[in-house]
Amino acid sequence: MHGEYKVPGGKLVVADVEVEDDAIAAAVIAGDFFLEPAEAILDISRALSGLAATATVAQIAAAVQRAAGDATFIGFSPEAVGIAVRRALGHATSWHDHTFDVIHDVPRDPYMQMSLDEVLSEEVAAGRRGPTLRVWEWGSNAVIIGSFQSWRNEIDDEGAAKHGMTVVRRVSGGGAMFVQPGNTITYSLHVPTSLVEGLSFEQSYAFLDDWVLGALRDLGIEATYVPINDIASPAGKIAGAAQKRYAAGAVLHHVTMAYDIDADAMLEVLRIGREKLSDKGTKSANKRVDPLRSQTGMERADVIDSFLDHFRGRYATRPGGVTEAEIALAQERVESKFATEEWLKLVP
Repeated sequence: MHGEYKVPGGKLVVADVEVEDDAIAAAVIAGDFFLEPAEAILDISRALSGLAATATVAQIAAAVQRAAGDATFIGFSPEAVGIAVRRALGHATSWHDHTFDVIHDVPRDPYMQMSLDEVLSEEVAAGRRGPTLRVWEWGSNAVIIGSFQSWRNEIDDEGAAKHGMTVVRRVSGGGAMFVQPGNTITYSLHVPTSLVEGLSFEQSYAFLDDWVLGALRDLGIEATYVPINDIASPAGKIAGAAQKRYAAGAVLHHVTMAYDIDADAMLEVLRIGREKLSDKGTKSANKRVDPLRSQTGMERADVIDSFLDHFRGRYATRPGGVTEAEIALAQERVESKFATEEWLKLVP
């Protein structure tokens, strides 16, 4: 039984495992990582023998750490070994265990975007939809506040009205996002929880964002993951991510990137944006958010095409679309949840 785990920003860990009577009978751990002293790899492999085939990542990592003693892990960790072993045992999956539906969607209104994110995630959890990457197109201006944010603390209602902003609340946490069609690139990943098995929230952000870091580097941007949920370059912040894990068995991971930005409009709409900037001793949003347009010189459509080409070149994919049944269900959810005052002012 074979499993692999590539540590985001680190090295590859490979586990080959044999199981007898519901326990690990033998294991070999390998990879392109570094370990000092090197002989500790034998102790690590031996320590896995006898563990239950149902052992968690935490249990496996604890056994690895005990066996390694004072050994130094470089480019990987005991948890990375645990994830690779769990994948070998069939309890976790990797990117290459899935074929992803890739959707470059049509423009939709902000309420429908929020609703589709939830509906598609639930469809993945139910097994009626495979793992999906959906690139959004926005039908109108929007401010998306996180599920735990206060409307009155975040939004200047006069500014929102002046700039034709629809304020919506998403199902994930994190901060407010300022969106104007043509000025942002937004995408969602809807994946089974098996893909992030054993990863903490912070680890899963880095793991699920790793492909887009590669896509940005294809465009000449030295992008990096900045804990807990930002993507940045030496020139400034590029994007923010947010995530929700559904108990039914799916993970929603969505990212909004600044392609271009009307900084003055943003500061008239977002109250907290002003506070963050004042903290930094600057009045210019451009000092904090550096759009993709300035860093690539490319048209937005070309940036999206390059992103999707990178994803298709990296993983197994197929063309996808949102079904009529999903649209109908999402519209029902708009009316019963996402466009209601109760949801929008969940935190007043």
